[in-house]
Amino acid sequence: MATLLDTIQSDPRGTQVPAENATPVNNHEFRADYEARRKIFPSRVQGFYRRLKWILVAVLLGIYWLTPWIRWDRGPHAPDQAVLLDLAHRRFYFFAIEIWPQEFYYVAGLLIMAGLGLFLVTSVAGRAWCGYACPQTVWTDLFIQVERWVEGDRNARMKLDAAPWTFNKWRKRLTVWASWILISVATGGAWVFYFADAPTLAREIVTLQAAPTAYFTILTLAATTFWLAGFMREQVCTYMCPWPRIQGTMLDENSLIVTYNDWRGEPRSRHAKKAAAQGLDVGDCVDCNACVAACPMGIDIRDGQQLECITCALCIDACDTVMDKIGKPLGLISYSTLVDFEHHTQTTKAQGREAAKSEQKRVSFARLARPRTILYLTLWTAIGLGMLFVLFTRGHLDVTVLHDRAPLYTTLSDGSVRNGYTLKLASKTLEDRPLQLQLEGLDDAVMWTPETETRARSLTVIVPPDAVRDLRVFVSRPRGAAPDRFTFVLTDPQSGETVSSTAQFEAGARP
Repeated sequence: MATLLDTIQSDPRGTQVPAENATPVNNHEFRADYEARRKIFPSRVQGFYRRLKWILVAVLLGIYWLTPWIRWDRGPHAPDQAVLLDLAHRRFYFFAIEIWPQEFYYVAGLLIMAGLGLFLVTSVAGRAWCGYACPQTVWTDLFIQVERWVEGDRNARMKLDAAPWTFNKWRKRLTVWASWILISVATGGAWVFYFADAPTLAREIVTLQAAPTAYFTILTLAATTFWLAGFMREQVCTYMCPWPRIQGTMLDENSLIVTYNDWRGEPRSRHAKKAAAQGLDVGDCVDCNACVAACPMGIDIRDGQQLECITCALCIDACDTVMDKIGKPLGLISYSTLVDFEHHTQTTKAQGREAAKSEQKRVSFARLARPRTILYLTLWTAIGLGMLFVLFTRGHLDVTVLHDRAPLYTTLSDGSVRNGYTLKLASKTLEDRPLQLQLEGLDDAVMWTPETETRARSLTVIVPPDAVRDLRVFVSRPRGAAPDRFTFVLTDPQSGETVSSTAQFEAGARP
């Protein structure tokens, strides 16, 4: 077993001295609870997972930056922005869907689905969300690529970082920082466009006519994007994000995780052919550290699973490139489950390394469908289908009744008893609608509004399009009325839709 000194001296990231608050890991490694950031210069890699990450970066950034500019015709009484969080009018528009404040349970449902989706993805493929779709990862990938365009690949950036501050270094660093600032400002600017009409707000921002809140939001998001994606990077994933510490409860022996197959790679040797000529049994790992150089978190996957690993699989691409060059089978580092890893390890001990290599591609994907993942998928699907059903079967009318608190009732000069109510009539249609308001129950009761004074059991009310109208209504009953319940019924004569709300009629005791 390696000693602490061996571990420190073989660390390709630089010398590390155990801190006083260090925690022992695997009996020979020490990791400080917190340590100052050491700059990481990930190298450029090519391969399937790198291409997949670039596709996701392009798609996700495209969605984020372009969505506010998509138009959607909702008629003359509603905004034509496809996705809009209209806080001023308390509406959320998503293409053909419109969410009102009282329908906030849809947002709660989406949050629950997001949580279950994260649990499902993690139990199947580890921190795949962190490695491919997390905003911190996406923007960090973009910032690192800007560095490569300006300063060069890993070795060139390391050399430049260690060099004195010459004109050339200032020129390159200022170019990188200016590019980061432009991306950061575009990031903050795109965010505010989700809360107002994008073309209008863009003109106001450029002409300095926008509200101070817009500029403050843009600057705040630009500053956080610039700092987190440009300078903190892996520190965010390691120390600021709680998910690395939670994901352990989501994983089990059948979860696919990025794995260094030490049954195949050990013992390492940089002179495999020479060792083979001498009759020595060495593994496929040539100890080139390509996997370490490619890792954006700066860890060595050969040390086993670590809290910092975001499962981006760039180490797989780097290792596969080396294996292809030296004529070895791919997959020295691969996605694997603990069950498969243990199986290959036992096969290596019983039948030899070559026998285990021949079985390596037989990953048991069938075991990914297990009670935990089936439960997550079932709950996720049920909530989604339930929300869709409620969404597409919901009505366009709503009525809410508030009884006057003081006084609860008033005795009029003729001895009749009057109660006052405030009705909130909501119409989710895009045109003026004459709606019919009726009393149901209290056969001896009549109602009227302060504007009409006409007493009847039915009233016609005009409600503006896509709005809530506050309507003051009085209900009276003859002398001797007792407390009782009744219903306000609101009907749209054009569509036939009906909604109702029950209310309480208060009165004194019978004489």
